[in-house]
Amino acid sequence: MSEKKTLEEIRNSIDGIDDQILDLLNQRAALVIAIGKLKRGEKRDFYVPSREREIYERLASKNRGPFPSEALKSVFREIISASLALEAPMKVAFLGPKATFTHMAALQQFGLSAELVPQKSIPAVFEDVEKGRAQYGVV
Repeated sequence: MSEKKTLEEIRNSIDGIDDQILDLLNQRAALVIAIGKLKRGEKRDFYVPSREREIYERLASKNRGPFPSEALKSVFREIISASLALEAPMKVAFLGPKATFTHMAALQQFGLSAELVPQKSIPAVFEDVEKGRAQYGVV
């Protein structure tokens, strides 16, 4: 009986941590929205890969485990993707149908919150970017 209670106590602790993570994500999202307004006013790029890399490197250097650094990067890839979508929805053209290497590369770079648009040819990807139908292209 005490083992079951211990399991329940541990799960309750995890639930409490999950609630804190949720609160912190929403605090982060509010700051991201404020940054988006500043960037819009200053006509600055919303997507800055160097800033993203800086975040990954800073967190990896602070991570003492046991949470794996690669998993941490994946979690933050999606946090950053969702954050960018709050600032300005991002459309990314890529070569080929879903589940191709370019689709996987686009997901890895831009995350699940970006709108990924498949194209049938490399010129079509470039045309989408050139004509402003997509902010980025992956070939």
